[in-house]
Amino acid sequence: MFKHILVPVDGSSTSMQAVSKAAGLAKAFGSEVTAVYVLDPYPFTGVGADFAYGQAQYLSAATAEANKALEDVKKLLEEAGISVKTLVGEGHAIHEGIVRVAENVGADLIVMGSHGRRGLEKLVLGSVAQRVLQAAHVPVLVVRA
Repeated sequence: MFKHILVPVDGSSTSMQAVSKAAGLAKAFGSEVTAVYVLDPYPFTGVGADFAYGQAQYLSAATAEANKALEDVKKLLEEAGISVKTLVGEGHAIHEGIVRVAENVGADLIVMGSHGRRGLEKLVLGSVAQRVLQAAHVPVLVVRA
C-alpha cells in the first residue's frame, strides 16, 4: 500500500516513537524508508562579523545534532531489519522542508511525532505536525507523545 515512508525526526523521544511506528508499517508493506532531520540554516538575523561567527557555530552544532539523531534512527531501523536512507534537509520553516523532502524522495506517507502542545505553548511554539498536515499532498500519520 505504501511504497515509500518519510520519517521526519528531531532527536526527541516522540520522534523515535514515530520511527518505531514507521518500522512496523515498513515491515507490513515492504516500504522504503527515508529519515530526515530538517534544520533552519538561518534561525536568526544579525549584522557584522559576530553574526557570521555565531552562524558558523550554530550550523556546526545543528548539523552534529542532526547527524546524531539520524544515526540513532538508522541503528533502530537496521536492528529491525529495515534499510533506511538518511538525510539532513534545510528549511526556513521546518514543515516546508519536510514537505519538500517528501516530494523530492517520492514519499507516499509521512509518519511523524507530535509533542501534543496545547494552549499558550502551542500558540508561542506552533505545531510542525499541524503545518505538515495542512501542506502535505500525501497522507500523514501523526504519533502523539
